[in-house]
Amino acid sequence: IQLDRLGTAAWKNRKEKIRKRIKVAAEELIKIAAARQLQKAAIFVPSSGDYEEFKSRFGFVETDDQLKVISEIEEDLIKGVPMDRLVCGDVGFGKTEVAMRAAFIVAKNDRTLTEEKNVWQVAIIAPTTLLCRQHYHNFKERFKETGLRVEQLSRMVSTAFAKKIKEELED
Repeated sequence: IQLDRLGTAAWKNRKEKIRKRIKVAAEELIKIAAARQLQKAAIFVPSSGDYEEFKSRFGFVETDDQLKVISEIEEDLIKGVPMDRLVCGDVGFGKTEVAMRAAFIVAKNDRTLTEEKNVWQVAIIAPTTLLCRQHYHNFKERFKETGLRVEQLSRMVSTAFAKKIKEELED
């Protein structure tokens, strides 16, 4: 790393180069976002009875932020375009529940309202084995009465089991 003194020509040049790189990156992101808006995606309509029952089994009172994001995600899934959404928040403020509701809507998509006849699969990706295990147990518990299958792929499962799950996913 090369250090510069503040206020020198070298510092000003470095800032300008970075500004240009940021502008190029931003323009590229705008192009990608525009192209994604032109793409088609499946339309996921919540199956009203099942979804309402799933929501009612949430053991906590939703925060205003949770309700807002859940509503926005429900709208995104109905639009029929690829969704670009990043949900951020402090630990313990319900991001997993937001993900569970989106997963439920996709996995239980009401195919009677669309022409799609696919069986939808949902993958939740976690950055650590510990978080993967935690999400697995939370999803397993939350989805136990839905008829949906929840499995875990991580270094905590045997190679044979992982192979079997991957084959079933592919099938």
